[in-house]
Amino acid sequence: MSPRDPAAGGRSEPEHGALPGLADTLLQALPELLILLRRDGTVLAHSPGRPLAALQPAGDFAGEPLHAVWSADLAELLLRLARKAIAQRSTVEAAFQEGGADYELRASARGPDRAMCVIRAALPGIGEHTREDGADASGEGAGAKLDRRGFLRLLRETLSMALLRERPLAVAVLHLDGIADVARLIDAQLSERIMATALLRLAPSAGGRDPWLFLGQLGDSCLALAFEYADREQLAAAISRVCASLSEPLEAGGGTYQLTAYAGAAVLSEEVLSAKALLDRAHAAAAEARRSGAQHVVFFTEAVWLGSHSRPDVARELRNAIEHRDIRLRYVGRHELASGRRVAWVGYVRWAHPLRGEMRPVEFLPIAETTGLATELSRAVLQCLREDCLTLRARSGPEVQISFGALRHHVLHEDFLGDIGRFLADGALPARALELRISERTFVACEPALLQSLHGLGVQLVVDEVARDVGSLDRLARAPLWGLQLDRAWVTALRHDAVAHKVCRAGIAMASGLGLTPIATGVDDAQQRDALLALGCRFGSGDLYGDSPGEVTPAGAADGPAE
Repeated sequence: MSPRDPAAGGRSEPEHGALPGLADTLLQALPELLILLRRDGTVLAHSPGRPLAALQPAGDFAGEPLHAVWSADLAELLLRLARKAIAQRSTVEAAFQEGGADYELRASARGPDRAMCVIRAALPGIGEHTREDGADASGEGAGAKLDRRGFLRLLRETLSMALLRERPLAVAVLHLDGIADVARLIDAQLSERIMATALLRLAPSAGGRDPWLFLGQLGDSCLALAFEYADREQLAAAISRVCASLSEPLEAGGGTYQLTAYAGAAVLSEEVLSAKALLDRAHAAAAEARRSGAQHVVFFTEAVWLGSHSRPDVARELRNAIEHRDIRLRYVGRHELASGRRVAWVGYVRWAHPLRGEMRPVEFLPIAETTGLATELSRAVLQCLREDCLTLRARSGPEVQISFGALRHHVLHEDFLGDIGRFLADGALPARALELRISERTFVACEPALLQSLHGLGVQLVVDEVARDVGSLDRLARAPLWGLQLDRAWVTALRHDAVAHKVCRAGIAMASGLGLTPIATGVDDAQQRDALLALGCRFGSGDLYGDSPGEVTPAGAADGPAE
């Protein structure tokens, strides 16, 4: 190679195999393999890397393209990280597996078109290997991620540099709802494959630039990302784009699934000067996002911290409310969109807390699930429904159905079928007039035999919150369902959000294609109604029809608006 122009700094291109600025004696002693790499994938120089002889071919490979030296997977990983480091003018880190051994890789920018890649044997517990497809080493491609220890180690280093250079740093934690249920109730390997597919979606394209500095997988359904950001609004937008990417339908194990990402973030400040504290705060914010069902990024505040510590009190109060029958149902009407005719009353659980005031389901249902009260709560709600049936049917006529949304833990309980059978045997409501709403997340976990048995009782089954959590087209096509109910958030945003319009259109088309009835919630004005009718939806509920729970007061039901 010819020397560079002295006016450019007097530096010359390194000869093959020689790294500039490092003495030969130091190169011989290095426990790592150093590679100076050009952006186009050409190896400019490298160290001997004798301790990693099993990783590299013998001899000098300077001047060779990466794909001529290593496997396609490893070459692609090296090139991807090198280009990312160059684009961000920073250091990025990953882990990979080659030849049955674990390695760590760090790439750092060396000017506008070069990067230094350092490969070393992985320390125990730091690097974990992830296949793109969740399969074994015979599959295609290899991705890379950090586990919790690896993420914290790199976060500590990054945090120190951020403090030194006075640069903003933030951590986001994303909880992917539904994966843990797949692992617990269906198949652990399938949940791992879903997560691997989600991680692959976040892999940077060649020459692309990620909004985050590095990524880690903290658990079966939890990711963490470190960001350097210009302002909080840009940070929230970047995290939201990651969540939107993860929420797109993905295919794994022969099924189609859709995840819901709940995101929390914490930013470096004078009060938070340790990596663990920063990650813990991001975790607390993500937990708050999941608890409240927030579709936006929740930033850590002292209120979030205090709220997480007040939940044991709420659990005790919820148990007392169930015992004293303070949990009631509120009802909204479901209507035929074209004519306005009421076809069903849809019950939603509410808790009128004596001190905290009216509490929405998203504020106490997650607590009921985590404290083992969910089944007991759902049975109490079913008892309320029994008491309210006579009033509802007397007001609306026997042709109007009543819809009950059973909680997930109750549906999956071994006595659920018996509870519904006993409810119908009491005679308060004929089977044909009872609609059972089961969330999409719960539907995936249901045994087909349970669905068939419920159908055999004569009740109508509706999958609720479609396009919110996890779904399988194969299961939807085979189950004895009557309808699919779109998640309210998509219907509400239908007219002003192009993505929501696409989701609603796809959901309605899917229901129609499967021979099911599409149902909408959150129909609050005539424009939404007309848009839904144009998409092929027949039934819906919302403020447009004016029959809020304040006008419908069954025995024991409280007044007030419903969601």
